[in-house]
Amino acid sequence: MHKNKSYFFCGIGGSGMLPLANIVRDAGASVAGSDRALDQGRLGPKFEWLQSLGINLFPQDGSGIMSANQILIASAAIEDSVPDVAKANALGCARMTRAELLADLFNNAPRSVAVGGTSGKSTVTGMIGWILTDAGCDPTIMNGAVMKNFVADDAPFASARVGQGDVFVSEVDESDGSIALFTPEVAVLNNVSLDHKSLEELRQLFGDFARKAKACVWNADDAETAALIAPMALQSAISFGFSADAGFRATDITDLPLGSRFTLHAMGDAYPVALIVPGRHNIANTLAAIAASVALGVSVAQAVRSVESFNGLARRFDIVGTANDITVIDDFGHNPDKIAATLATLKAFPGRIVAFFQPHGYGPIRVMGAELASVFADNLGADDHLILCDPVYFGGTVDKSIGSESITDAVAKAGRNADYIPIREDCGNRIVQLARPGDRIVVMGARDDTLSAFAADILGRLQR
Repeated sequence: MHKNKSYFFCGIGGSGMLPLANIVRDAGASVAGSDRALDQGRLGPKFEWLQSLGINLFPQDGSGIMSANQILIASAAIEDSVPDVAKANALGCARMTRAELLADLFNNAPRSVAVGGTSGKSTVTGMIGWILTDAGCDPTIMNGAVMKNFVADDAPFASARVGQGDVFVSEVDESDGSIALFTPEVAVLNNVSLDHKSLEELRQLFGDFARKAKACVWNADDAETAALIAPMALQSAISFGFSADAGFRATDITDLPLGSRFTLHAMGDAYPVALIVPGRHNIANTLAAIAASVALGVSVAQAVRSVESFNGLARRFDIVGTANDITVIDDFGHNPDKIAATLATLKAFPGRIVAFFQPHGYGPIRVMGAELASVFADNLGADDHLILCDPVYFGGTVDKSIGSESITDAVAKAGRNADYIPIREDCGNRIVQLARPGDRIVVMGARDDTLSAFAADILGRLQR
């Protein structure tokens, strides 16, 4: 279907673009692209790897658009004034969004599982992908994060895997409404909570998502999800959670610093499970992944064996290292649910938290700034410390009237230690100054891959 086609990805280094570019390249398409980060000299290793795969990269100046036969893959929000878009329009190139191309691939797969929900999508997608791979199903996997189990010397940015089996596994996004494009055999609904859209919009999107699937795996512990599923009378609805009536249920939980143990109750049997990724949220993610894999025909016992060797994702409670008894953690936390889960995992064990957060835009602060402030105020203790810099901003027109200081002001008003330091480099200086033995420093934020380098730099400075 995609063989001999020519795609040009505008923003090819993005977390959603890069894996998709690799999937269509492996399907026989010609792939090229541009990226603002490349032009700015950022994220060099990622772009060097793409070039090593035979993907041609160009400045984001329109020079890579050379033929009307090229198909431009670009965000729906990208402005027509961007040179790549202007050149494609002038030549009459076809244009698709990332989600439209992904949905085209996904909906044409013989079997499919889509993972939706406000939080946990990437982890559950990675878990399902690893279970199916380990079980010999050879799936194709589309993820928004690097899956550690698939990282290799020739695949350092393994956010996608191309298999020869029938199953396509993908996370799907509600933030731009593109979840509506997907028709999965198995739909996983992790949770429904405030992020990019209002709850009313989310209920409509997630409700339609669940209805279209042959089987829906849903979170019995999430009140919004339960209320959404209850009146639907779905033909095949499989619940998971800690609730007594969940179809895939966890009991006898032991939290460990770098993992957990629990008993899985499913389909009339009990199974001991030992995870090497920490936190109660990852137990819930595991329940969802096992339930979805079973819906695709994998045995519960096989799914348990496989998930126990799941190593996690880059930037999901990713321990960068420890120096002088100070641990640095790199984390994707950026909405209230994700941040609460990360902080809860940290608070389960002793030690002060020094939390750095870079909001992923000015828009998200307007939408959920109050909720973010509440999460920090509720989950940080009197000795903990929160530091925010200015939000991610890579250009374009945006309302900057409400910034990071609105969050730190609210957290400080609630009696917690919170500093707004506009420049990220200065935040790093403050963190190193604050750090003392026993601390856990967590770097949180999304839409900016240089956060990992920021976390690594903090660790390096602590090692001196």
